[in-house]
Amino acid sequence: MSKISRIKSTFEELKKDNKKGLITFITAGDPNFDLSLEILKKLPSSGADILEIGMPFTDPMADGPSIQASYLRALKEGQTLNKTIKLVEIFRESNKSTPIVLMGYYNPIYKYGVKKFLFDIKKVGIDGLIIVDLPPEADEEVCIPSNKIGIDFIRLATPTSSITRLPAIIKNASGFLYYVSVLGITGSKTPEINSIKKNVEIIKSFSEIPVAVGFGIKTPIQAASIAQTSDAIVVGSAIIEKIYDTHKKNHSNELFVVEEVSNFVESLSNAISSNN
Repeated sequence: MSKISRIKSTFEELKKDNKKGLITFITAGDPNFDLSLEILKKLPSSGADILEIGMPFTDPMADGPSIQASYLRALKEGQTLNKTIKLVEIFRESNKSTPIVLMGYYNPIYKYGVKKFLFDIKKVGIDGLIIVDLPPEADEEVCIPSNKIGIDFIRLATPTSSITRLPAIIKNASGFLYYVSVLGITGSKTPEINSIKKNVEIIKSFSEIPVAVGFGIKTPIQAASIAQTSDAIVVGSAIIEKIYDTHKKNHSNELFVVEEVSNFVESLSNAISSNN
């Protein structure tokens, strides 16, 4: 019998405790390797249930200005796919339990070599993948091979995903489904609660896979409200902006940056918990 995945186990625990999950996004290597590692290490104790890590890429078409800028900062600091894998390897030395999802685009993986990439990320304890620009028609590229070795392939669904399209999106998806709550790029608009609730219910009628809602969640109040519509929420741009703003003002005090990001994530987690 295959071992239960960390992602599945996390969602089962949350459901058992009648809680909603918090998925946090940071960019590997932003603003530099060491600081992004320290932030990553602190996130679980700040209330993050699942960690999503962006793999820096020069042309992140689905991401808004904040995350695009974080990718460019990381690349300027010398962040590579090898270093992103190394980041997780070091993190896993002290944390074996928190699920980690890599988010990015196919081009760097293709250049790295798909088989080598999957082997290397499995080895360091990565649990899931979100590859933004690989549709279900390209499942043979990464989705099916990753599922075969126990790495969840997480699909995106959007407000424009039609009922006829949803079965294809869900078919080989595992871990959770990432529902993009607004049309457009990350961090660009404010999600609309009633619309999210309705669309998540439609998704739930097709599958029992957990649904996480992301894009545009910036405050604890929004986090608490949107968490009511789903199994988890994803916060990315707001955390990236907090890292950037705090680091810009406190270059010489990186510990302060870690604490400020931690406090912000804790405020999101507390808001979700108080509404459960």
